[in-house]
Amino acid sequence: MIDDIWQIDSLILFLVFFLPGFVSIKTYDILIPSERRDFSKAIFEAVGYSALNFTLLYPLISRLNSSYLYLVLVMIVFPILWSVLFAKLPNYRYINKYVRLPNPKPWDEVFGRRESYWVIVHLKSGIKIGGLYDVKSRSSSNPAEEQIYLEEVWKLDDDNGFIERVDRTKGIIILSEEISRIELLEK
Repeated sequence: MIDDIWQIDSLILFLVFFLPGFVSIKTYDILIPSERRDFSKAIFEAVGYSALNFTLLYPLISRLNSSYLYLVLVMIVFPILWSVLFAKLPNYRYINKYVRLPNPKPWDEVFGRRESYWVIVHLKSGIKIGGLYDVKSRSSSNPAEEQIYLEEVWKLDDDNGFIERVDRTKGIIILSEEISRIELLEK
């Protein structure tokens, strides 16, 4: 009987001091992709985030008295909210003015906005490819190697003007090792 209680208490302690941090880390990694995390080395980080979560939410925890709502809020909802908040912090100019936060690569920043552009891709070979980056277009994000899919290819004139859509185009995928630079023009 005492062993069963000890096992239940140990499980609860593990969940309280690991699960919220784990949820925060996984959520943040989804929002801000980076190199694959080795969780055998991130256990202390997860415990630290869980302890911080517990400390910040203690007034709420003390009122809920271990209800199901407590478990959902403290173990899942708030850890997700903390991650979303920290992932969005670099977007606030006021915060960036006083605190230097890591920014994503310009590639991720620009293409992460999901805006439409007329694009001129300058290849290392000297060839220029004109195209439309729009709703069906895609670009890779960190940590993957940069690649871009333009949903339409366009013929360019000598002054980089867009003449006409290439007949029967279904788009083009361009790999980063081929790209010298990319020009983005208002659509």
